[in-house]
Amino acid sequence: MARQRGSHIIIVKDGENVTLSIPDHKEVAKGTLRSLIRAAGITVDEFTRLL
Repeated sequence: MARQRGSHIIIVKDGENVTLSIPDHKEVAKGTLRSLIRAAGITVDEFTRLL
């Protein structure tokens, strides 16, 4: 985690120009999650394997 502002966590991927603003909520909407996964440069399958 790079920093947190309000109800969003800001994550920066080292070595790349990728910054994600992730809502810090109990549940994240399906479309929002898919968008964050895509912005992170990984597939949904890769994401689920990381869990």
